[in-house]
Order: sequence, then C-alpha cells, then structure tokens
Amino acid sequence: MSASKEQIRLRRKLSIRHRVSGTEERPRLTVFRSSKHIYAQVVDDTQSVSLAAASSLSKELAKENAEKTKREIAELVGASIAKACLARGITKVVFDRNGYIYHGRIQALADGARKAGLDF
Repeated sequence: MSASKEQIRLRRKLSIRHRVSGTEERPRLTVFRSSKHIYAQVVDDTQSVSLAAASSLSKELAKENAEKTKREIAELVGASIAKACLARGITKVVFDRNGYIYHGRIQALADGARKAGLDF
C-alpha cells in the first residue's frame, strides 16, 4: 500500500527535525500550512517555549486579507513574525519548513520574514 501525501510529509518532517533544533541564541521558526490559512511561530526547543507567533487569522492581518492571494498573505505573516521577533531582540532564527516543499506560500513567508529583518 502506498503512502499518502500527508504521510510522506510527516516522514520528511521527522528527517528535518533530527537536524534542526532551536536554541536560545537561534530559535526555530516553524511553519504550518492549512488549505486556507498559514501559521508561524518561533520556538526555543531547549526550554520548550514559544517566543512569538503570527498567523493569517490575527486581527491586524485579517483586515488586510480581504482581496489578497494566499501567497501575498503568507508574505504578510512572514513580516509580522519578523516584527514580533525583532521586538523581542531575536534577529537570527533557524527555518523549519515542517516537511513542506520550499515553494509557494512557504517560500513567500520566508521571503517576507527576510525582508522584514530576520536572518536565516
């Protein structure tokens, strides 16, 4: 029996998580993508603490999302998470694409975060 797309993504996710871990100096920026929305959070894995979070459901982005594409919204979420990180003094992160292919909305979120000042 062949594996589903979700099972393949989860296998890729485990492979990535063996290599990528967030520290206090360089936390992990992780992304989750659903069919309608995109979520990002910055995690310190040594203390198991979420340091910052942003999503397309947040109130400040919900007003802007009316007539934008999902890719444009993902870029705004990237800029929003970068703004939250810079406010906490975090400038460098490790990007965890969570098993998703680095393309489309995942790439747009990463580009938005880079443009807003995060280094990864």
